[in-house]
Amino acid sequence: MSDLVATSSSGTPWALFKEITKFRLSISVLFSSLAGYALGAEHPDLKIFLLLALGGYCMVGASNVFNQIIEKDLDALMDRTRNRPLPAGLMGVTSALWLGIALTIIGLTVLYLINPKTAMFGAISIFMYVSLYTPLKTKTSLSVFVGAFPGAIPFMLGWVAATGSFGIESGTLFMIQFFWQFPHFWAIGWFLYEDYQKAGFFMLPTGKRDRGTATQIVLYSIWTVLASLIPAFHVTGALSLSLPSALIIGLLGLWFIWAAIRLYRNPSEIVARRLMLVSVTYITLLQIIFVADKFLSL
Repeated sequence: MSDLVATSSSGTPWALFKEITKFRLSISVLFSSLAGYALGAEHPDLKIFLLLALGGYCMVGASNVFNQIIEKDLDALMDRTRNRPLPAGLMGVTSALWLGIALTIIGLTVLYLINPKTAMFGAISIFMYVSLYTPLKTKTSLSVFVGAFPGAIPFMLGWVAATGSFGIESGTLFMIQFFWQFPHFWAIGWFLYEDYQKAGFFMLPTGKRDRGTATQIVLYSIWTVLASLIPAFHVTGALSLSLPSALIIGLLGLWFIWAAIRLYRNPSEIVARRLMLVSVTYITLLQIIFVADKFLSL
């Protein structure tokens, strides 16, 4: 979804490219795909790994470019986005459009070289992000639900790239990242509530920073942790998790849930920001633990 801080473009081509493609966000999304690939590959192939890295970045970057084109005028209204290349006048819409098209073509082509299913899911992701999630942000809080679908694809995309198939394993990875996005992005919507209001974005489930929103954040945090532990019961095909790793993830999950409960008990921007940081730490460590568990258990 969106960057968390206002950008300040230097005007150099590389700086503009990084900002229009949301470099940091794209890298974090790409990390999920590469983790999914490591989990799915019996014998990791450096060539496929690099193709996934290139194609994945192009697809995420293209989504972000198109998103910023559509939201150019709205970005100019918000403190954290008004210095992005388009609202700041450092890049023209036509140039951005051609960049988005080029990234889409390159990304789809590269992902197709891995296998057709990977390219298909990549195309679905960019379509849903640009054509459904982005325009819905100013119309309904359900935009977060719609955006959770393309947002959950990268983790399972790596598995599909490794195996060429979609099954219970990739479905489980999708489910984990799908549930995770709700507490993560609602936390962002909480501490950026006033800035989002300037652009007319509906990012919280009740439309307000209230107990109803906080309750849903807690519930989705619990569901995220429960989904994360399913592979420990060896019911998800080739995707499994050892008991020690499950215990570590369980402890991390309790930390995650506690951070959500703290927001319920003390609804403030500071606590919401902490929850966002905890959620990022949780999903990153979870992916590292899953991959480490696979290779250390061999």
